[in-house]
Amino acid sequence: MTDRLLETIHCPGDLKELSIEQLKQVAAEMRDFITHSVSQTGGHLASNLGIVELTIAMHRAFDFSKDRLLWDVGHQCYAHKMLTGRRDMFDGLRQENGLSGFPNPGESDQDVFSVGHAGTSISTALGMALGAQHKATDEKIVALVGDASIVNGLSFEALNNLGLVKRQMLIVLNDNSMAIDVTQGAMAKYLSKVRLSHTYEDIRNTTTRILDHLPLIGKRMEEAVENFKRTLRMAITPSRLFESLNIPYFGPVDGHDIASLIDLFKALDHLHTPAILHVYTKKGKGYEPADDNPRKYHSTGPFEVNGNSGDGKSKGRSFTAAFGDALTDLGEKDDKIVAITAAMPDGTGLVKFREQFKDRYYDVGIAESVAVDIGAGLAKQGLKPVVCIYSTFLQRSFDQIFQEVALQNLPVTFCIDRAGVVGDDGPTHHGLLDVGFIRMLPNLVIAAPADEYEMQQSLAMGVDCGKPFAIRYPRDSVQSIAENAIPYEFGKAAVVREGDSDIVLVTLGPILNEALEAADTLAKDDISVTVVNARFAKPIDTAIINYFRQGKTVIIAEDASITGGFGSAVIEQALQTAQADNDDTMRNSIGKAVLLGGADSFIPPAKRQRQLEWMGISAKGMVETVKTLKCQPEKVDNTSS
Repeated sequence: MTDRLLETIHCPGDLKELSIEQLKQVAAEMRDFITHSVSQTGGHLASNLGIVELTIAMHRAFDFSKDRLLWDVGHQCYAHKMLTGRRDMFDGLRQENGLSGFPNPGESDQDVFSVGHAGTSISTALGMALGAQHKATDEKIVALVGDASIVNGLSFEALNNLGLVKRQMLIVLNDNSMAIDVTQGAMAKYLSKVRLSHTYEDIRNTTTRILDHLPLIGKRMEEAVENFKRTLRMAITPSRLFESLNIPYFGPVDGHDIASLIDLFKALDHLHTPAILHVYTKKGKGYEPADDNPRKYHSTGPFEVNGNSGDGKSKGRSFTAAFGDALTDLGEKDDKIVAITAAMPDGTGLVKFREQFKDRYYDVGIAESVAVDIGAGLAKQGLKPVVCIYSTFLQRSFDQIFQEVALQNLPVTFCIDRAGVVGDDGPTHHGLLDVGFIRMLPNLVIAAPADEYEMQQSLAMGVDCGKPFAIRYPRDSVQSIAENAIPYEFGKAAVVREGDSDIVLVTLGPILNEALEAADTLAKDDISVTVVNARFAKPIDTAIINYFRQGKTVIIAEDASITGGFGSAVIEQALQTAQADNDDTMRNSIGKAVLLGGADSFIPPAKRQRQLEWMGISAKGMVETVKTLKCQPEKVDNTSS
């Protein structure tokens, strides 16, 4: 039996003395390690399996202790983490106090940025290259970008500005024809055409031609580049696109051929201009289920490594599934409803709608700003667009929500999945900011369904109300809350449980369940509280404001940031009302209010329930807050979090 080499790799320098055959063995062992690690903890599998050889080759050719590697999206960094001394931490991958599933400068100085969004690597690499240019330092700058990410507007803006760089900067285009789903758009079709037009032998020949024209020593590199470009002028390659931007292009080459990749990186190392190396990789390579279905294995829960996938213990029906079914039902009744997503049909629950209404479904790829503006255009034409984007990614399109939707008062419905804390993916993916940045926009309504009934009601209201309408919901199971079966009215809260004390628990969204559990626990100690389901973050029901007029102690809990959030909005409106009415009772009541939610800090990876506890919005946290108020009514901290 061959001795395992992976255990001898503790840092990138350990790769330097290995033969190519040994590096291939390391790649195979890394794939096995990644597959078994992710099967235990969950994580991003297919993308990481596809990039192993490429990662090994980059670390063999460059020294990223001084050179700089910029990741795009970042979830494909597992092999990089293993090579940079973090292999022994993988049993805690994406766990509380464990290894981040994304690059994290706090873990290693070879992680340059914390990266969770697409389209950033070329731009940040551009900035670092310009910084090196200003300082006259010689570190190499490498940006890794996927075929799905390079179509992002930020990537194109960066490509348009590469002429500012007068030194080495290498862009590695990792082309696997996949984002999470099949890559969308004209660029994707063009790259696909290129991929299909090349045989494996063509790719090998391209590699040879590049190396022939880019010797490590001898001929001037500028002359070599011109000679190479002349050999490709009649070929069908993306060189035409990139060369039109004055960016030297090389490829496509085999992204799994370690020996050739090392030689290519070393050769291109000598260029004194930005350049693109286009590599083909296979997403899911080495693990047959992921190879056959990379979309399913993009991000998984724990599973059995036996060829039969499992996503771990079922959490029951999700808010995403409830939304998908509700939208499909509405689509059957109203042919004006159109769905738009930004490369996330599975994640946003649109697969069923896509299958049933193909002519009313648009996937624009990783281009959230475009998705919003397409929605605005559809609304202007009298249709009813539903734009489905994760909260963390919706942040990228704030200007379009402002300018093209809210300012025009267009009836676009935003279905904001993964609102609130999201668990293992951590701070790059939490959806804690949407209430704050959306509520400041005039005309826009914000609903937060607490259960499946409200999901159905809010969606039906959103597509028909004639206004910009946002619906936020978490990555969590959806419940049917019997006590919440109260008529759903625009801008109106629901009193789910009436108490006989002066304490009122006002919740936004599904943490209503936590509040009801807290109320049950408190009742055992003869403490009665009123539980109110706000239903809307905007407009705010005046009935909530009236609790301050009555001198009640109001606790406002939300799965969102306290800063600029729903609780802040309630306090603002209550203060304005108290000022207008010159009401000292209201002022005193406002002074006793407690806001529970995300503090002014980034929340690390952990299980979602644990993160709710940290924010004080679990049942346990609400019980503790109420008991503190009962014991020390005059010493209330108004900024609990």
